[in-house]
Amino acid sequence: MQLQDDLQTRWWKLESKLIERFGKKPDLETILFLIGIQEFGQIKEKFTKEQKQDLMHVAICSLLAQSGYYELESVDTDGWPHFRQLKPMPEMDTIIQENFLKDHILLYFETHDF
Repeated sequence: MQLQDDLQTRWWKLESKLIERFGKKPDLETILFLIGIQEFGQIKEKFTKEQKQDLMHVAICSLLAQSGYYELESVDTDGWPHFRQLKPMPEMDTIIQENFLKDHILLYFETHDF
């Protein structure tokens, strides 16, 4: 339970920083979207629904690359990163999967000096 409490405390600290920066509390999808934009490296006034999904996919692959599940394979002519899966994801229930993702998000923000 100690690890779960630590994860929750660190998550609340991140949320607090994001509220301070953006003026409202982002949900998990919004955080993934922001990471996707950061990794894509291009800010547009408007993204299509498909592009938003692609940005979230880029975010998840970037996050999981930190643990060796994916690696950046290439960047296409439009600037979109493409990843290659290196190993399968372990089986997890929904709560464990969310915490796994949150832990990777926290690591991402720590390594990107946020």
